[in-house]
Amino acid sequence: MVRKFSPEINKVYFINQYTLFHILSGSGSIQVDFKNYTDWMDKAIYLEKGQYIKFLSEDFEVRTIEFPNKDVFDNKEVRVLFKHLISLGYINFKECVDCEKYLSQSLFEGNTRQIMDVSLKQWFWQNPFNASKSEYQIIFDIKDVIDKEYPNHLSNKELEALFRENGYQAHALVKEKLGVTVKSMFNEKRLVESKKDVAFTDKSIQEVSYDMGFKDPAYFNRVFKKRTGYSPTQFRENFDFERKDPFVEDLVFLLREHHMQERSLAFYADKMNLSVKALAKKTRDKMNDSLGRLIRNELINTSKKLLDSDASVKEISIALGFEEPNHFSSFFKQYTGSNPSKFKLEKVQGNAPFL
Repeated sequence: MVRKFSPEINKVYFINQYTLFHILSGSGSIQVDFKNYTDWMDKAIYLEKGQYIKFLSEDFEVRTIEFPNKDVFDNKEVRVLFKHLISLGYINFKECVDCEKYLSQSLFEGNTRQIMDVSLKQWFWQNPFNASKSEYQIIFDIKDVIDKEYPNHLSNKELEALFRENGYQAHALVKEKLGVTVKSMFNEKRLVESKKDVAFTDKSIQEVSYDMGFKDPAYFNRVFKKRTGYSPTQFRENFDFERKDPFVEDLVFLLREHHMQERSLAFYADKMNLSVKALAKKTRDKMNDSLGRLIRNELINTSKKLLDSDASVKEISIALGFEEPNHFSSFFKQYTGSNPSKFKLEKVQGNAPFL
């Protein structure tokens, strides 16, 4: 099923079917499984059942394509799109002409399997971990095992034995290609699922601890707090997925209105009737990000929109409150990897995404 909609700010959208998210427009961050991402523009994002997504701004327009289970698992390679290894996977539109073609309006009447096929070709062409197809199959077989076994607290020896039974030299391959250990992937998967149970269910903390394979709830509490900075009870209160607290909406509105003139944390603290320290803590609790980074993200997003217009780099630097154009250029390059003139030229030459 294909649909187009404007998501509500800070609402949790649970993924009940394997789904492609094509973000047509918007600003700010998205959050997937407790991690915030700002680098979503020009990309297609595939999410699997059991994940969630939030939009930390009110101006997003999104197209989604839901895939029936049978279509997803006809081809084992499809896992590379949906099973994210250490961060959020994506398909880069700028480098995928066929993806743009199949995400045109005609797709609403076409075969949605086609976008998956061209996305697979693009993903392997991008080759994010510099591995062969056979190595990727082993890595994703390992990910399947992790997704199944994460509640079991397996030792390194047990992990080695488990993978050896399946003929995998797992630890060396994962470390070389992903830069992390298999054990750390197990721990991260268990933490994310623990957070979901804490935030989205009415299970007692004791129930969650037992479901995650902890025999001692007190030990689960200590591990959870060490990894997140909060006890499970505090984390549940802070996440507020039913959106009873308007804090996020109020702060996003202020950032949208004032980021071009105001960079001071004290300014936003005064507007929110909080101390700087209290605002910083609550921003971290509610948005999983720092206030300074949120201000910077707004500046970058506004910069990109202005660079799409006829305004010069000098005019943009003045509009954004930079004392000198070179200050703006240095800022933009530091956080995007490209200087403003180059970014503007690429847009003019037609490398912009199909929207």
